[in-house]
Amino acid sequence: MDEIRVKGGTPLRGTVGVLGAKNAVLKEMAAMLLAPGRYVLSNVPGIFDVELMADVLRHTGAYCDLTKHELSVSVPKELVPEAPIDLVRQMRASIVILGPLLARCGEARVALPGGDDLGARPIDYHLDAFEKMGATFTLEHGVLVGKVEGRMTGTEVELPFPSVGATENVLLAASLADGDTTIVNAAREPEIVDIARMLNEMGANISGEGSAIIHVRGVEELHPADHRVVSDRLEAGTYAMAGAISGGDVTVTGCNPDDLRMELRKLEDSGCEVERGEGWLRVVGVERPSATDFSTLPFPGFHTDMQPQMVAYLATADGTSVITENLYDARFRYIGELSRMGADITIEWQHAIIRGVERLSGAPVLAHDIRAGAALVLAGLRADGETVVGDPHHIDRGYEDFVPKLASLGADISRSAG
Repeated sequence: MDEIRVKGGTPLRGTVGVLGAKNAVLKEMAAMLLAPGRYVLSNVPGIFDVELMADVLRHTGAYCDLTKHELSVSVPKELVPEAPIDLVRQMRASIVILGPLLARCGEARVALPGGDDLGARPIDYHLDAFEKMGATFTLEHGVLVGKVEGRMTGTEVELPFPSVGATENVLLAASLADGDTTIVNAAREPEIVDIARMLNEMGANISGEGSAIIHVRGVEELHPADHRVVSDRLEAGTYAMAGAISGGDVTVTGCNPDDLRMELRKLEDSGCEVERGEGWLRVVGVERPSATDFSTLPFPGFHTDMQPQMVAYLATADGTSVITENLYDARFRYIGELSRMGADITIEWQHAIIRGVERLSGAPVLAHDIRAGAALVLAGLRADGETVVGDPHHIDRGYEDFVPKLASLGADISRSAG
């Protein structure tokens, strides 16, 4: 088992660049199944989840090649409309191929998804929407089997909650549907805006992306397109938080600060100096942050995937912070690992009460998921002594060269086989 070893006490300084968004590129890879031909995505991160999704596409018959952050994909005219359980169970995003396969092939066989263990994340919203569009589903030996007679039918889909995954899946399927589809209470994330942009480049007719109501006028066919993936706001936010937690001075390039409005505002509330520019942001940390409260919410609220990093940061704040997690019921699983490092955090249902301590102590800890792993490494930057983070393969699912990038900013950090 690999380990990441980090010694705290060094303020990070310098500039670090970020790549394309994991939460956009995976869905844009699925969008390629809507039309045969050759696609090229640029600004693609070399992360494990991209490799997993490439394997999902290969299973359908596509050819995929990732070279120097450019992904080339050739989609055949005849697809194998299925995603096997050994791939799907590793990555929840793979459920998004359900919409493209139903729209293009009229059938789909997709194993129920896995991914990070963040609690119950049912796909009922996806299935309810597709049934309104004419699909029928059965569950056979853990595999979801969907079928459509003819083309899917445009309709109004009102989501009970602005689910990112359901919005994306419906958006993909509706692009080839017969008639108009309106998604009401749609998710507004920047990644969804980018996916809609790519679909329009492929010949789709989508408007309203980035708002709560998205309109899709179905077309009979789409065509391949080349596309540059939007920057990863979560990678940018993590490095911004690394500068803050270490009391350093870090500039992040290749990002859009507007996509991190709430996260950067909370860093400012805690005492950090934050500068924003076209394609960059800068965070100057303080010796000890002030306590601050926040709640995770759909965009433009505080992103749930930035919550663990912020909690690690506030663990040494002056005062008590209260964090409310509104999206995932098991998101706080990493708190026990932070407590091992000396953090004083109490969980009460969906709330985390953080009583700031003056110092953290390096300790052996385990990364339970992508963002928890990143948060524990960041906590190690602040802690006395050495922190050893086990199971760092989770981090590889969302960050390319995480250790080398932190090292380039001056972190005393290394990765080795345990």
